[in-house]
Amino acid sequence: MLQQSDAHTGHGVGVVVVAAGSGTRLGADRPKAFVELAGVTILERAVSGALETTPAEIAVVVPEDLVGEASALVAGLDSGATRCVVVPGGAERTDSVSAGLAALSPTVDRVLVHDAARCLTPATVFGRVLAALDAGATGAIPGVPVVDTIKVVGPDGRITATPRRETLRAVQTPQGFDRTVLAAAHAAGAAATDDAAMVEALGHDVLVVEGDERALKVTTPADLTRAEQLLR
Repeated sequence: MLQQSDAHTGHGVGVVVVAAGSGTRLGADRPKAFVELAGVTILERAVSGALETTPAEIAVVVPEDLVGEASALVAGLDSGATRCVVVPGGAERTDSVSAGLAALSPTVDRVLVHDAARCLTPATVFGRVLAALDAGATGAIPGVPVVDTIKVVGPDGRITATPRRETLRAVQTPQGFDRTVLAAAHAAGAAATDDAAMVEALGHDVLVVEGDERALKVTTPADLTRAEQLLR
């Protein structure tokens, strides 16, 4: 749980939980967010984790044909004063984030975009992102140091650069932003693998805060096994 001094950060905060992917690499017979992890769906764990930070609103984005099922799952969680809505996603992740943004009320001025697949993310990570936004950052994302040596490779397979490992971070979610800036980034339609890159493309600085190894992304069966081990 967050320390008491962090409690004020929930006012005006909305969380978009992205859970609209098919999750084919997990090898399950249904979308990843609806797969159970130690008896509880990944979606429920992700939303429960977000609720620990007591945001004003949560918008859960799922495949269109699973809106009803997701709504029932979310309704079973103790959301307290947090408004929770479930909306259908789009063909691409950016479409789904945009749908989640549109579902948040005008009173939300800071948005955290969180992948449901990172369902074990501790509340302290949410807190660090929110603290950075409270301190004036336009955007803040969690990251962990890279332990492998990374090579930049050209189209012919030749190495073109070797970045210094101490300058690299593997980024996680939630990624937090000023809502106006994030909405403008999505309206610009820049191609990117995460929301931070879209905000960066508009010329804004994004701060990296400390992440957590528990915020792993469940993508493959091996990831699911590791997540189960962490829960034990």
